[in-house]
Amino acid sequence: MSEINQVTGKQLAAARALVGLGQVELAKAADISAPTLRRMEASKGALEGMKNNVAAVLRVLEEMKVEFIDGGVRLRAAVKPGD
Repeated sequence: MSEINQVTGKQLAAARALVGLGQVELAKAADISAPTLRRMEASKGALEGMKNNVAAVLRVLEEMKVEFIDGGVRLRAAVKPGD
């Protein structure tokens, strides 16, 4: 799992957009409120919020193959059979 202290609000918003989820959809999948997610995405630096809520959101995104990398986000490459 990503280090919670390293992920920013902008990365979180970018990751959500990358997988095509709205704030309400992601919040529901992570079992948190949409206002809580909005506050996380508004964080100026590292994500702010209760650790369990932050971890839940990151877990959902990582299950959707999102990787948080050096100030950005990307989708994990699919592994081809035989690779």
